Amino acid sequence: ERTISLYNIHTKETVTVVYKRDGRYVDEALDKINYVMRDWRKNEVIKMDPELIDLLWEMHTELGSKEPIHIICGYRSPGTNEMLRNRSRMSGVAKTSLHMQGKAMDFSFPGAELAQVRAAALRIQGGGVGYYPTAGSPFVHLDVGSVRAWPRWPTTPSFPREPPWPWSGTLQPTFVAASLEIRG
Repeated sequence: ERTISLYNIHTKETVTVVYKRDGRYVDEALDKINYVMRDWRKNEVIKMDPELIDLLWEMHTELGSKEPIHIICGYRSPGTNEMLRNRSRMSGVAKTSLHMQGKAMDFSFPGAELAQVRAAALRIQGGGVGYYPTAGSPFVHLDVGSVRAWPRWPTTPSFPREPPWPWSGTLQPTFVAASLEIRG
């Protein structure tokens, strides 16, 4: 039996449901999840991918988090997506965002370090993982698309691969100085 608790930071709605029982999804519970993860700007609901909910449950369980998962963004309608893209081209909002298909969400786990949440998402390798520690409401993006992660670890000849440890997304001044020296 899998129970999940979600809190939408924009609508202040909370839902706690058993969404999977005996290996099968509970339709009524998924409907409640879809509603709380709707595009709150347009009040539009779409069927969220249950695989995304499973990944979220796995991470929440692994980290031992007890508070409801904070939803920053679940479903995003095409109109909302375009509005957010137009607001700032530097925002990172993809033109064909998986949020519009119900296959992505932005979230945080209260009581857990954001870098730990990102590390858990990377470990399960269930899809894309974005890390936004400096956003107004810091969050991790998770989707069920291809396995990838951003921001990428900056590589140099001395550091040709991503590190084997969870990266905070912030470069230390000594790394920046060393990188500039190497590049000459």
